[in-house]
Amino acid sequence: ACKPVSSHPFKGNVDLKKLENVIKKYTGKKIPFIVVTVTCNSAGGQPVSMKNLKDVKKLASKYKIPVFIDAARYAENAYFIKKREKEYRNRTVKEIAHEMFSYADGCTMSCKKDAIVNIGGFLAMNSKRLYQKCSSFGILFEGFPTYGGMAGRDMEAIARGLYEGIDERYLEDRIGQVEYLGNKLKENNIPIIEPVGGHAVYVDVKRFLPHIKPEEFPAHALCCELYVESGVRAVEIGTLLAGRDETGENRIPKLEMLRLTIPRRVYTYRHMDVVVEGLKNLYKRRKEIKGLKMVYEPPILRHFTARFKPIRGEL
Repeated sequence: ACKPVSSHPFKGNVDLKKLENVIKKYTGKKIPFIVVTVTCNSAGGQPVSMKNLKDVKKLASKYKIPVFIDAARYAENAYFIKKREKEYRNRTVKEIAHEMFSYADGCTMSCKKDAIVNIGGFLAMNSKRLYQKCSSFGILFEGFPTYGGMAGRDMEAIARGLYEGIDERYLEDRIGQVEYLGNKLKENNIPIIEPVGGHAVYVDVKRFLPHIKPEEFPAHALCCELYVESGVRAVEIGTLLAGRDETGENRIPKLEMLRLTIPRRVYTYRHMDVVVEGLKNLYKRRKEIKGLKMVYEPPILRHFTARFKPIRGEL
């Protein structure tokens, strides 16, 4: 997953050996659950194979630890399983999704992704006892369990979107548009994370801006430059997102990426060409791009509201 040009079809897979080592390290301490994110956003939108989901569940069961799926992009993951895992080529996306969730004890779902809605989400779990505990917190912070803080209109949209999100014609078109953008960027020598993921194309900023140190937030600097250049709003997945360790030092991730997330059912292929042109122009003058200095850092989730200024010169 940390090799940007590796063509491994399931770079979102959990490293089972590392997972077991972590479980053993914290034996006797409470590990409430294991989360598997499908597809894996922080690894370039890469999918998780059905075999890996099955193996994670088997390992977790050995240590009596529940498994939860972060299901925001479950339909895209199921589509990749159909295309890349030969045993599932003749299965429908719905059937594949059903099997995926059979290897979990519950899931979290941000419905703004694969349920194709503006707002909303849900928690689902097999344990009635756990559901009742979660519902109590829902009443305190969100609303009654029958609506969870969502308007009736939004719940209706989610109900519809869960069906439409697994339509294979829709998924082929949606993932095809992302692939088109990725291929166009490669044709123009823009370094990206490969293979192209399901919901976004990720630019490999370590290769794009090798002269900017991680502490100067190169991926976020590229985001700012892209917005000024072409009005395209991207997001950083790198040092800014990684936050600080217990000593107060910035965590330096293995991947420094600019994420080009494509909204569903919004843009045409011509819009993708505009994105390509913007990055082409920046790549030509990449040596002129400067890093950023953080001038305001919130205590938590700094990547959402931090503020910056150019280290040298103006953007």
